[in-house]
Amino acid sequence: MKEKIITVSPEKCVGCGICEYACSYRKEGVFNPLKSRIRVIRIDLLINTALVCRKCEDPPCVRSCPREALVKRRWDGLVIVNEEKCDGCGYCIEACDFGAITIHPEKNVAIICDHCAGEPECMLWCPEEAIQLVPKENLAQEKRVGAVKRRFEKELEVTA
Repeated sequence: MKEKIITVSPEKCVGCGICEYACSYRKEGVFNPLKSRIRVIRIDLLINTALVCRKCEDPPCVRSCPREALVKRRWDGLVIVNEEKCDGCGYCIEACDFGAITIHPEKNVAIICDHCAGEPECMLWCPEEAIQLVPKENLAQEKRVGAVKRRFEKELEVTA
């Protein structure tokens, strides 16, 4: 089974926040972005994207947890939170380079995306189809292609 990762295209994302509402409703039964496992961020006036767990090879969040409440599953790469052990200290939040972990506002435990058992609710409800579930090895190739395209676009702007 190929390990998959959720990706968000900033070119398509309009920052509507529907992904946050869909996630919180699926996981918590309420429409509350503070209880979502995906976070919409806005950079400048026109750039929007959403942050979600990147399933790091050797997750710093797991290593940083003093209570060993976070575990990376071998078969799918998901980082799972043991709520019995988690005390909401926030070390995992500081360790995450992607800003993909938050603390549940009522339970005071870390919350991380678990891909909704392979059918991410955020992806299903995104009106712009900006959220995709792709094989992890495809991500690097997509990033390389995007970088090359951006470089050529810049060179065309300079010569124009």
